[in-house]
Amino acid sequence: MEKLMEILEEIRPEADFESCKTLIDDGVLDSFDVMSIISELGDEFDIEIKPADVVPANFNSAEAMWEMVKRLQNK
Repeated sequence: MEKLMEILEEIRPEADFESCKTLIDDGVLDSFDVMSIISELGDEFDIEIKPADVVPANFNSAEAMWEMVKRLQNK
């Protein structure tokens, strides 16, 4: 989770990833941010995030992203 937080803070330093649960819904992250996150997570955690995984529920919070990473690592 620590590495995920580093990646997120690098991409959008002003966002509150600790407590925000509506990163997509409230427009904190835009589509470019999400694409950057997908690329970074793929490289860092050696996972493939497929189009079916690119839904707001997986990117609305740091916790949701971390759950997705763990799920994809176990495939």
